[in-house]
Amino acid sequence: MNTFFDIEEDGRVEMPQWNELLIKVEKIESKYDGSLRNSVSNSEIIKMKQTIQQKLGNIIIPESYIEFLQNVNGLDFNGLVIYGVDEILLDNEADEEVQGFIETNELWYENDWQKKYIFFGNSDTAWYCYDLNKRVYVELDKPSGTLIQFFDSFDSMLSDALEASLL
Repeated sequence: MNTFFDIEEDGRVEMPQWNELLIKVEKIESKYDGSLRNSVSNSEIIKMKQTIQQKLGNIIIPESYIEFLQNVNGLDFNGLVIYGVDEILLDNEADEEVQGFIETNELWYENDWQKKYIFFGNSDTAWYCYDLNKRVYVELDKPSGTLIQFFDSFDSMLSDALEASLL
């Protein structure tokens, strides 16, 4: 697994909290002879961004989501699914089925009220999204769409979702 981190002004290295949680998930998976999915390449990220523009419109995906994909192409762990690069855009065939970001958003967009969100993942009880109107990351009740909580960044939303899956 690749590790991404931020270098603070005082020279300290700080990993996003989700990265530490992903390491815990990886340890649990390995106990059961499982593993995390492979990371995606830069060319796969470029293809994903181009296809998003073609199919979903002028959506900019956050850099921290790209960092997540450069660690692991999506996640399916203990009821939590974080969408990855769609299988059709991968250079090599995936070892296991990936719920693709584009195909899943297209599916959710069949309901008009859901078009105001960018969906990054879901659990048994929630969707993890970006609200395009309010410009904030949110956890929504599934299926009612009622706001559960909002987050100031993709990193904090992903960390919260991972923490819940590790309980």
